[in-house]
Amino acid sequence: MSGEAPIALTMGDPAGIGPEITLRAWQAHIEGAAPRFFVIGDPACYAARGAAISRISAPKDALSTGKALPVLPLTLADEGTPGKPNAANAAAIIESIERAVTLALAGEVPAIVTNPIAKAVLYDAGFAHQGHTDFLGALTAQAPHARPRGPVMMLTAKNLRVALATEHIPHQKVPDELKTETIVRVAQVVADALRADYGIAQPRLAVAALNPHAGESGKIGDEEDRIIIPAVRRLAESGIDVHGPLPADSLFHAEARAKADAVICMYHDQALIPVKMLDFWGGVNVTLGLPIVRTSPDHGTGFDIAGKGIARADSLIAALKTAEEIAARRAAQ
Repeated sequence: MSGEAPIALTMGDPAGIGPEITLRAWQAHIEGAAPRFFVIGDPACYAARGAAISRISAPKDALSTGKALPVLPLTLADEGTPGKPNAANAAAIIESIERAVTLALAGEVPAIVTNPIAKAVLYDAGFAHQGHTDFLGALTAQAPHARPRGPVMMLTAKNLRVALATEHIPHQKVPDELKTETIVRVAQVVADALRADYGIAQPRLAVAALNPHAGESGKIGDEEDRIIIPAVRRLAESGIDVHGPLPADSLFHAEARAKADAVICMYHDQALIPVKMLDFWGGVNVTLGLPIVRTSPDHGTGFDIAGKGIARADSLIAALKTAEEIAARRAAQ
């Protein structure tokens, strides 16, 4: 890997577990268990945690830093007190994401991986997005992309992939936000990504129902009849191998997982509970339908355990590996 362009890793919230897991992932890289990367952050944040660091001025410089963590510098208002988020750092946290995207769009890095953020900390700096996913969609909206465009959030754990038709919204709003057109778009992006980014020639999609028993013929809700079934029909007519709507309580056991390459889920917890039950430590969040490759760990900032030395980097390491694999497939096309 020594001659390949490194992955750009964003800082995330410095008061969370991002700095700790970054250092653990870097150690994994040194040991040959993770791809090469550099972090866009404040060097003082990592030095304060005992890391040997090397300031770099461009991604290519990260290829020659030895065992020192390569850091593309930006300046925090506060280097980050573990467990105590500071709104004064919001602008720098956002800048780290924006710089990573700029590098990826310019072709200077093959992929970006994002450390966790806390949206409440960012609002004072003008952050007006549900989360990373739609922020990345906005940042890349004007860039050329010949494939079906997202952004679509897909979570992976072992042999399970789940994509979301709605994301971070209250459950009571899901029925109103759920649209046939949205389900169709999400499924099209997923099918395309499974072919191009995961090498699955003929992707098989399962579509989850919203209501128990898939609505029981309208007796337990009519969203299946009004919204989901028309979407499944349109997808099948377009040539996508798709089945549903299927009751969510029987979609995620081993035999069901073997029958589909991805499941289109209707709301956040419907998708994330099975992912985290299957592989709590190693799940990965992948943003599909972008002109750049982006992954992230499947967890939050962990303010409650930050600085205690117990944060695990499994998910971040898995995200780095997934980003490297997807980027390699895109480069080979």
